[in-house]
Order: sequence, then structure tokens, then C-alpha cells
Amino acid sequence: MRSKAMEQKPTNSEVDILSVLWRLGPSSVREVYEDMNQRREIGYTTVLKLMQIMFEKGLVTRNEDSRAHIYSPLQAQADTQRTLIDDLVERAFGGSAHKLALNALSSKKATPEELAEIRSLLDHLEEQK
Repeated sequence: MRSKAMEQKPTNSEVDILSVLWRLGPSSVREVYEDMNQRREIGYTTVLKLMQIMFEKGLVTRNEDSRAHIYSPLQAQADTQRTLIDDLVERAFGGSAHKLALNALSSKKATPEELAEIRSLLDHLEEQK
């Protein structure tokens, strides 16, 4: 059975909050708000409401032992990224990872290091066949 977090794909704003939690670790709404507000103007109550919704959706856990509730993501960053990529591949590229990869590589210039890592991954995948 799939977990509730796997069924609920996070919105863009929720991914922003998850990114803060993955980087900082378990955090209060105030800590997430302060981090996000450094990059873009956002209201404290907006962050609070989003994190409450994320808790209800099963995207984060909430420790209520102290006055300030502490939130943690339920999924690792890589698992959430995989879920979002799978959804994108299905919806935008008709299930074709090939089309996704070609579009991704043609829309943004990859560094030589990134290209070497991609070549290494492709070599590894070829060896597995």
C-alpha cells in the first residue's frame, strides 16, 4: 500500500517548505518562515497555514511536545523528487523519460561535471542490461 505522502503530491509552495525542512532539519513554523522570508516576501500566517495543510495531507509530521510545534518531512528529498519526476514524465512527456531527459538537457546548459556524471550513469545503466 502506498503511503499517504506518496499519494499527495506537494504543490510548489509546499515543495518550498519541504526544501527548508530538508536543509534545516526539524523546524518550527517561525524558523521556516524566517528562512523563506529571506528569499521572498511571505507572511507568517501563510507559512503556518501551509504547514498545517501539509500535516493534514501527510507530507510532514508535527511534534506537539513543546509550545512551538516542530515539523519534519515524512519523505526523504530524493523520494519526493522521484514522485514529482514520475508525475511530470507521465503528464508532460507521455511517460517517456527519453523526452524528459532531452528537454531538460536542451533547456539548461549542463556543466562538464554534470555531463560526466550523466555519462557515468548511462554507462552504469548500459552495464546492467
